[in-house]
Amino acid sequence: MSRMLDVSDDVRAEIGDEEADRLLAGENAPGSYDCTSCRTPGDSGQEATSTVLFVGEETAVLAFAHATCIPSQVVPVSEEQLQGAVRSITASQDGSAGGPDALPEQAVLGVTSGLVLIEGELRPALVVEPTAAVARPGSQDGDEFLPLLIEQGFTPVADLKAVPEVLPGWSVLLAAGQLHAVLQPGTNGGGPVAWWQAHRPLQVTDGWRAAANKSQKILVLAAPVGSIGRQPREDLLRGALDKAAANGRLVAATMPLAGT
Repeated sequence: MSRMLDVSDDVRAEIGDEEADRLLAGENAPGSYDCTSCRTPGDSGQEATSTVLFVGEETAVLAFAHATCIPSQVVPVSEEQLQGAVRSITASQDGSAGGPDALPEQAVLGVTSGLVLIEGELRPALVVEPTAAVARPGSQDGDEFLPLLIEQGFTPVADLKAVPEVLPGWSVLLAAGQLHAVLQPGTNGGGPVAWWQAHRPLQVTDGWRAAANKSQKILVLAAPVGSIGRQPREDLLRGALDKAAANGRLVAATMPLAGT
């Protein structure tokens, strides 16, 4: 049975055309899996699914995720992290067929687009949530995702009643109606660089794109892992955002739109 799998060019290059074709044909891909991003169940026979390849120095682990959570991509991780994931997978296997679907504790930024009602107007928004705790560079302790963003100029929000200030030097790149990247200022006066970049351009709804083209500004909301989750409807997304804000787990910034 064929699967609704997306195998990116980067993943195909790592695993080879033969293995990629077997996955797409459903030979080596699991039907059901736990999403490596939001950790909820998925079914590659019923919904679009991304292949995510975690690559260490000597080991590689193939995982699966809802395509709405993260795109298919290759994620470099330390060999120690990957070996720990492999041990965890081996210990939990029950003899059933299918590839590993556990996530090494390496953060990948999941980005979701949606319209958020603020001050009586639907605003185009991007919600950013990592798949794991984000430690400060050089450290492996604690989740510093929000403090790091606040240091970059994001604003803590206790509610979604007002539009946050524009973050200088940052922008959201939309090209041919698809989301490509969130850009941040380069170092030492250099040009903008990607803070987040889609391995494959992400589709946005017509309503989102129309709102973005009208306002030329994008609301970017960010929360630590486990704060928002994968919400199938915008009303549920808004509820999760309000809860995260009330719990002090949400930061925000407004960014100009680059492209159309």
